[in-house]
Amino acid sequence: MRTPGLLLTITVLAAASMPMAAQEKYTGPRPPKPDVPFLYHVDKLIETESGTATSQETKDATVYSISGPAASSARTPMAEPIFLVQAEKLKPDSLALYRMETRNGVRTVSIPKKVGKNSPRPIRLSVKQLGGTLYRVEAQEYCEIGEYCLSPEGSNQSFCFAVY
Repeated sequence: MRTPGLLLTITVLAAASMPMAAQEKYTGPRPPKPDVPFLYHVDKLIETESGTATSQETKDATVYSISGPAASSARTPMAEPIFLVQAEKLKPDSLALYRMETRNGVRTVSIPKKVGKNSPRPIRLSVKQLGGTLYRVEAQEYCEIGEYCLSPEGSNQSFCFAVY
């Protein structure tokens, strides 16, 4: 049986501990460039491959292509990658993460005009502000080995990387 005094004590202690958790400051590495997601690996950052995707309309879909090599130079072994972004113009909560397919040496993603059960969909992301304009963006779904691209919604700007 709980007494009202015990319940009051627990409530006061829980409320008092909240400000302490909110006051924790991020002390890890910081991205050296603004508006570029960096893969976060324990104590080092790896810059994602920045570029602009080209789009081509087909009868059934819009195909986005990334020029350059068939594989990204930014690589991570993490199946649920974490990114740090120093946001000035880029809005981290507008980022979408897509798995790319490599066809004939070109990385592409095809977004169908009519969404079906097998249509590619963005991988869920969580976004957490670490302080000021520093954000942590984390994949909330398992990413299989392959090529991936972060892109702000409504933009052809791309930040590519590979999971190995």
